[in-house]
Amino acid sequence: MITIGIYGRIGSGKSEVAKIFAESGAAVISADQVGKEVVDQDQSVLEALVDAFGEEIVDSNGRLKRRDLGRIAFSSAENRTKLDSIVHPPLLDNLRTKISEYRKSKRHSIIVVDAALILNWGLESELDVLVCVTAPENSQIERMVHGGLSAHEAKDRLNSQIPADQQASKADFVIDNSGTLDELRADAARVLGQIKRQGKIY
Repeated sequence: MITIGIYGRIGSGKSEVAKIFAESGAAVISADQVGKEVVDQDQSVLEALVDAFGEEIVDSNGRLKRRDLGRIAFSSAENRTKLDSIVHPPLLDNLRTKISEYRKSKRHSIIVVDAALILNWGLESELDVLVCVTAPENSQIERMVHGGLSAHEAKDRLNSQIPADQQASKADFVIDNSGTLDELRADAARVLGQIKRQGKIY
């Protein structure tokens, strides 16, 4: 069994690579999904976010308005630190629990952890292989704008992350997502094949 961490800056295409790995039978744990579950299922986390950032981050039904929270949280380093201190501890607990459950179940020979902040969290020592996905910054911004952010919001989020060259230097494999989707799929398949051979998984 091999646990692969896939990371990269926002809009790099890391989740697309995780999806390609899943098509080959890997189990994928998405940190973004785990984060949503933490906020949706743990009322104390939502209350702490409202205390820190104000009632404007929830709608009339008390549900989190994620874009409004993101806009405020990424507007300053201080606000990002507040957000991280509230959300990251329970998120990491849940993430580690899911990894452990998949490992114990032995239903999959490959487990993928799709998480932009693997290096920030110091999670790399708990994973077997690290795959960094990189992309040109203009492509990253374009993808985030397509997803509903403004260009300014997209740049704020990129500026909050570890530079791409530093991320790549920590990886066992780097996938350059500067071409077409077909090229990305081919590169991802090539990397997965190498990982399987090294881990003697066929």
